Amino acid sequence: MSPQIVQFIQQSFEKQSLMSTLGAQLKSVSHGAVEIRVPLTAGNLQQHGFAHAGVTFAIGDSAAGYSALSVLPEEHEVLTTEMKINLLAPGNGDLLIARGRVVKPGRRLVIVQADVFAVDAGAETHIALMTGTMMPMPLT
Repeated sequence: MSPQIVQFIQQSFEKQSLMSTLGAQLKSVSHGAVEIRVPLTAGNLQQHGFAHAGVTFAIGDSAAGYSALSVLPEEHEVLTTEMKINLLAPGNGDLLIARGRVVKPGRRLVIVQADVFAVDAGAETHIALMTGTMMPMPLT
């Protein structure tokens, strides 16, 4: 994977105001795989004290989308056209980690998945499985 694509993904991530608001960090980018982390704070919990599903979805969608972008030629972007989430367990702990990956690359559609984990005292719990479709778009 070219350094230009990694830099493009990093710059794109930095432009996402929602990721900034959540305190999310882009931790790794490789061909077909991206990891994003967000700390769990009082501002992103639901009424029972667990990570809000919206936070889980947001970082999973971004990790999956950037994994798709990592396999495309330069001068492209992606848009999510469909994303399904299965919530597997409550998000409890200090941190959420989303690991996005490409299942099947394509010119018109890229099929992706993301696994989201809650980290509590160093132990990871799988809290969400997401499957989606990204649409590549040439930059104009």
